[in-house]
Amino acid sequence: MQWRISSLVKAFASPVDSFGEMDAESVATLIATASDIALILDALGTVTDMAFQSEELANDLRESAAWIGRKLATCVAPDSRAKVAAMLRDAEKGSTAKPRWRHINHLGEAGKSVPVLYCAVQAGEGDRVVAFGRDLRALSALQQKLMVAQETLERDYSRLRETEMRYRLLFQMSSEALLILDALKLRTTECNPAARTLLGFGEQASGFTLGDIFHADSLEAVQAHLNAARAGVRADDISVRLKNDDGIVSVAASLFRQDNSNAFLVRISQEAGASASMTDTKRKLLKIVESAPDGFVVTDADGNILTANAAFLSMAGLVTEEQAQGESLDRWVGRHGVELDVLMSNLRQRGSVRFFTTTVRAEDSTTSQVEISAVTVGTGGASCFGFAIRNIGPRLQVEPKKTHALPRSIEQLTELIGRVSLKELVRESTDVIEKMCIEAALELANDNRASAAEMLGLSRQSLYVKLRRYGLGDLSTLEEN
Repeated sequence: MQWRISSLVKAFASPVDSFGEMDAESVATLIATASDIALILDALGTVTDMAFQSEELANDLRESAAWIGRKLATCVAPDSRAKVAAMLRDAEKGSTAKPRWRHINHLGEAGKSVPVLYCAVQAGEGDRVVAFGRDLRALSALQQKLMVAQETLERDYSRLRETEMRYRLLFQMSSEALLILDALKLRTTECNPAARTLLGFGEQASGFTLGDIFHADSLEAVQAHLNAARAGVRADDISVRLKNDDGIVSVAASLFRQDNSNAFLVRISQEAGASASMTDTKRKLLKIVESAPDGFVVTDADGNILTANAAFLSMAGLVTEEQAQGESLDRWVGRHGVELDVLMSNLRQRGSVRFFTTTVRAEDSTTSQVEISAVTVGTGGASCFGFAIRNIGPRLQVEPKKTHALPRSIEQLTELIGRVSLKELVRESTDVIEKMCIEAALELANDNRASAAEMLGLSRQSLYVKLRRYGLGDLSTLEEN
């Protein structure tokens, strides 16, 4: 038997002496042992014989027992047929192309794909071709796990970046003075604008010591407070004096880790006397609203933004609150001139609105599905509106079936008027009902498409068209049928 092995980097030195006396049984055993799957093909690519090293692999391949007498191209997935033809061309007599390994997918049971790495070589004087196959299922499973792990890491990294952006924005926009101190050197590494203004640091933010910030009489109290925070003791705020001011300020510090080192986050707030304790609850409420994960916006009677928290600025793709102030909320919420008008009309009539579903458009044209609850507030004869905006996009992705739920009452249909056109509402309702009926018929027929088509009064071809349209069932099996 003569083998064409010119593509080998280092061939046998004496193949005739080494293999010349081998009989057909020995050669067959050698080929079957050297590969997970071995196929003997004729000049037309028809399978004339085959061998499997694993019974599990043979069982996973669809109709593998009936491959003999069929062309190899009919035993693989449609996207691999061109690779089979190229592999056979490389193995033809007189071909100058070197045999190469090709990734070919077979059709498996239950619609699964079975990947096999093939290399075909011509054997003997005739047109006989031997295709050596290596089972890639284990490698494919590892690659799939790697892709899932990479996607998970990318999602986690994206969430971390978004969280960092929100806290960075909150740090810069806070009206209270915030400092970050190196826990070892007790020098500032960063100050927010409010701190630079209060302490008179100008644009410089780093390198200041406690002596540059606090009065000499207060240094001992500040250091004791920092030591308590370093030891993990929860201490009350302390009242001290700043170096550049005779007034009393309140100081609170907490320890955190940053870049494998410890740092203090120090908050400095000015005390306003006895009246400060009376408004302490209100101030806490405002801080909670400002740092809440849901968006909060206050507008005037015309829908122009008076103030907005950091979460809404993040949804709208804005950096500072000044970019939103004075602008119409309609610029970012819902379709221009439609949904906000409906929402504000309901607010004027009812005083409050709950669970109004719409979208928020960011500056970069991305959209988020949101749910709005709003209320009317009268202040000194003038009315203003408060909007709580919650991003429900992740919830809709986790529960996709709920996004196609039909309205269950006339009240819900009424709320959709002005937000969705009648034509779109009717078409969406029709599609949902049709999809639900097809799913129910397939379930009753135990996934027998012929029986399901008969139940629905459809031809099989019409049912397959609708299955493709709604993405139901195994699409690869639909193509074959």
